[in-house]
Amino acid sequence: MFCCICLQNHKMMVVEADGNYLQPFETNDLDIYSGESYSVLLKTSQDSSQNYWISFGVRGREPHTPQALTILNYKTNSASKLPLSPPPVTPRWDDYAHSKAFSNKIKALDHKSIPKPSQTYHRRIVLLNTQNKMNGYTKWSINNVSLSLPTTPYLGSIRFGLRDAFDQTKPPEDFPGHYDVMKPPVNPNTTTGSGVYMLGYYSTVDVILQNANALTENVSEIHPWHLHGHDFWVLGYGEGKFTKSDEKKFNLKNPPYRNTAVIFPYGWTALRFVADNPGVWAFHCHIEPHLHLGMGVVFAEGVQHVAKIPKEALSCGLTGKRFMTGSHLG
Repeated sequence: MFCCICLQNHKMMVVEADGNYLQPFETNDLDIYSGESYSVLLKTSQDSSQNYWISFGVRGREPHTPQALTILNYKTNSASKLPLSPPPVTPRWDDYAHSKAFSNKIKALDHKSIPKPSQTYHRRIVLLNTQNKMNGYTKWSINNVSLSLPTTPYLGSIRFGLRDAFDQTKPPEDFPGHYDVMKPPVNPNTTTGSGVYMLGYYSTVDVILQNANALTENVSEIHPWHLHGHDFWVLGYGEGKFTKSDEKKFNLKNPPYRNTAVIFPYGWTALRFVADNPGVWAFHCHIEPHLHLGMGVVFAEGVQHVAKIPKEALSCGLTGKRFMTGSHLG
């Protein structure tokens, strides 16, 4: 789910994340969360008569197993030849200062393939992540709405105006200012919803991911959030509750351009993206059980510009009943 990778006696040169170039930087260990990807360069410059340990430690959740191990094999040594010294020990699972320091090293390379961030935005959506209860079961919610996906695919229902296919109530753009993110919710109950954030086509959208205390006191978890259909600029991270004054902390010069970003315990993460890809897109925690328990939202933009919807995307729910004849798919 989340891990830290350490290579014995070797540094890693990090050069890419989520398919986009980074300003190269060296590190002794690398944090990677569910949904993320990195490319690193490695110099095999150590004693070639030996092999070396690679350690994998859990991040963000207390582990109940030893760290995983494998071997960096220098040819022509046998791959089963054990290294002479003990394996490196990865940082503690809850050493968040270490994780934040790593994240703050990640900057976009000045390269023609990476767009510069928009300096302003058209719309800001603040998403409060909370753990809640519903009918005695634990749920995750965004602005006190736990996502429950409808049986009819959004793309077809929006394209063909099937208003009874999903919740037409607009999902909340923010949460009450008096909510204390440092304490468990006073009222732990939540509701379900399937509403959609309808975004202006080619508009610039800011999303502030706001973390909070879970149901148990003094517990706040790391969550990796992944956006389908887009890359976004990671403008910055912060502690506590996000306020307007935190905008001065944004990196608008060389923020990394990614599709997955982590939100740290009791903190916030600021993202910016351009809604330039026609369709309906999920934005959710990449811990799969958290998504199924409601930690996600849905964005839609420019649906009228989708040229043709594949029949496979219309085969369920109301669209399956009405449009699978093939004559209404364009």
